[in-house]
Amino acid sequence: MTISDSVHALCSRPSGRVLLAFMLAALVLAPACADNGSEDARFTDPFAYCTEIQDIDAPDERYVGEAVPDAVVEGIRIATGASADAPVEFFRDGTSWRCMDGEVYACTVGANLPCQAKADVSEDPSPSMSEFCVANPDAEAVPAAVTGRETVFAWACDGSKAVVERQVFQVDGRGFIAEIWYRLETPGG
Repeated sequence: MTISDSVHALCSRPSGRVLLAFMLAALVLAPACADNGSEDARFTDPFAYCTEIQDIDAPDERYVGEAVPDAVVEGIRIATGASADAPVEFFRDGTSWRCMDGEVYACTVGANLPCQAKADVSEDPSPSMSEFCVANPDAEAVPAAVTGRETVFAWACDGSKAVVERQVFQVDGRGFIAEIWYRLETPGG
């Protein structure tokens, strides 16, 4: 029996016509009803991407636009208070962006900021901090070149021991240093 014969047999009975109608509707509607969630979606707009993805530490393969799109460049320029004539290349080459709570956040490396690293919240001194304090007992500050720029603490030397002096940065909801990441306004929003 051919497909044509089967269709003709179905169409010759009322119940067959109903069954055929359901089968055709299923074929037509199946792609529209399929789960086309964010796993298959592709984005070129970072704001639409973040609205959909909600939280991610760096754009993944679902974002197919420019690495640092114009809207992010302009947004970080405004958020940091840079002048309108600041070189676009500075921001395009040194900016990272990510999604938090459905919003676009950006950080520009500027003065050696650790944009791509999570905040270091450890209150235990690293070996390099301990070595610094052995070599510089009672130093009022352990320099960032020794502590690393990811730490949220200011460190000092109590004798030859590295100690936390105070917390100088906060940690955002994704674990990054909050003070170096800026929530960008949606263009035209």
